[in-house]
Amino acid sequence: MKLLVIGSGGREHALVWKLAQSPHVTQMWCAPGNAGIALERLAKNGALVENVNIAADDLPKLLVFAQEKKVDFTVVGPDNPLALGIVDLFQKHGLKIWGVNQKAAQFESSKVFSQQFMEKYGIPTASAGTFSEAGPAKAFCATLGGKCVVKADGLALGKGVLICHNQAEAEKAVDEIMVSKAFGAAGANVVIQEFLEGIEVSLHALCDGKTAKIFPTSQDHKRALDNDEGLNTGGMGTYSPTPFLNDTQLAETARRVLEPFMRGCVAEGIDYRGLLYPGVMLTKNGPKILEFNARFGDPETQVYLTRLESDLVELLEASASGTLAKHKLKWSPLASVCVVMASGGYPGNYAKGKPILGLAQAAMLPNVKVFHAGTALKDGQIVTNAGRVLGVTAMGKDLSAAQAAAYAAVEAITFEGAQFRHDIAAKAF
Repeated sequence: MKLLVIGSGGREHALVWKLAQSPHVTQMWCAPGNAGIALERLAKNGALVENVNIAADDLPKLLVFAQEKKVDFTVVGPDNPLALGIVDLFQKHGLKIWGVNQKAAQFESSKVFSQQFMEKYGIPTASAGTFSEAGPAKAFCATLGGKCVVKADGLALGKGVLICHNQAEAEKAVDEIMVSKAFGAAGANVVIQEFLEGIEVSLHALCDGKTAKIFPTSQDHKRALDNDEGLNTGGMGTYSPTPFLNDTQLAETARRVLEPFMRGCVAEGIDYRGLLYPGVMLTKNGPKILEFNARFGDPETQVYLTRLESDLVELLEASASGTLAKHKLKWSPLASVCVVMASGGYPGNYAKGKPILGLAQAAMLPNVKVFHAGTALKDGQIVTNAGRVLGVTAMGKDLSAAQAAAYAAVEAITFEGAQFRHDIAAKAF
């Protein structure tokens, strides 16, 4: 079968890498892809994956490409094309595609919609208020003593969430989002949640409209610097599994979250087929949902897909066709750790085009896979092309072995201004 993957980051490189292992795939394209994706070969016939110079949010061009190439199945990585309705568009033209439709994408594209849905269907979450004006928003912050989380309603590349410790910080956050429009139109409305204390974990579940299959646990590291200091980022690294939920607790969390979620979707006429990624805070009063994402996490995908032993093509087809109940997700008992190497200055301003050295050396290390997040090919050399550049991922018999292997690979790679956290997976110890 011919596959098209949409996106250009580390998540998409991991998806391409895993999908390429399936004996079902005879040809694969990625739009727009990156330098690492273009090095992947199909297990079936050794053919290289081809990058296509079409932006992930250029829906008309993607449709024409899929029709011209007679693509059998399209897999969507990022949130933006899902929110724009790429799934609805492709399906209208009789094309098979995996990802949530536009109505289901609201769980990520609107924090207000998501918060109101959770409250309506009894999904455990923070107490919160939703606001379209700065004055009432600040007044609500005051009722929480200023200790709160202020979130832009719309998509903001994972950065539209400001954590506040007092009323002055809360008012500044409201002004930044609603008055200064730091996140543009995404900040027309805000959700303000009570600040939840506990351990944050990422959950993933594959859904087919009726059935939801939970993944093992993982934990993302959002802050730019060690010890969770610095600015919020798209994610600086992750690991799986975490020691914070045992199998019984994970099953209980799935019951408390996924069952009312799927029931609510049916009641609201939302056909949820794709990936559901709830961010969960494990509080002293039990697990509470911070927010929903409607696609694979990045960099969570890198650790999940290195551990997944099932055929990803078969699973995504089952998710799209509503036959997921017949499938079992098989996971490696090994642990996986992903350390993100980012451009100097990220998540603020950073330079592009810096040559990356040591990729071949890192790739030769045992149990290591370097996923490209923001790279390009320039004059025959792989260079930096985004804030997050690489997701250096390693497997090990336990977390400490996987962590040591990942950092050994990081040490083999250099580019000017490279920055990374030194404490990925440290919370597990």
